Amino acid sequence: MVNNAAGNSISKSENLTPRGFDAISNIVMNGTFYVTRACGARWIKAGDAANIVSILATYIWTGPAYLTPQVMAKAGVSAMTQSLALEWENRGIRLNAIAPGPFSTKGAWDRLMPNENLARNYTGTVPMGRTGEHSELANLAMFLLADQCAYINGAVIPIDGGQWLNSGGTFSWLSELSNEDWVAVSNQIKSSNEQDKTKRS
Repeated sequence: MVNNAAGNSISKSENLTPRGFDAISNIVMNGTFYVTRACGARWIKAGDAANIVSILATYIWTGPAYLTPQVMAKAGVSAMTQSLALEWENRGIRLNAIAPGPFSTKGAWDRLMPNENLARNYTGTVPMGRTGEHSELANLAMFLLADQCAYINGAVIPIDGGQWLNSGGTFSWLSELSNEDWVAVSNQIKSSNEQDKTKRS
């Protein structure tokens, strides 16, 4: 099983509402735990072996500013991975996690990189000079899920082209934004959210 729940936004924490915080933490942390617990309980009852990989982010190690809800939630999933890896290993259930750096996806990119300048600054912090390919992330997940890797348990593996080692981690550059930049970012995120709501209705 692969846990890839994600809720993304950037915001000054003093402008973050409890509802905004919950929107992200309920998806990322609570949802991941609920699904993991439900599947784990079913596998344990049936005596089935299983492998679980959760998708985190390199910012669990660096705690960048302006991403408080998702940093807290992904760090919680990391702790869950390690705790359940120990609790369930004698039941034949392994848990590992992957911490990606920059991988371009429309949903996340619209909220985290709402203009080209931000995206360019972001990829400039990657020693390899590019974002990750989705096939690279999929290959690492398949590796961790394989029975041939049965001795790997409770690990969190970064896949980010060396970015967090090089630059202090994902989104460390957000501190350089001006107040005008923040207004533009906020407006772009709101626009992306409204477009998504319209598509769902």
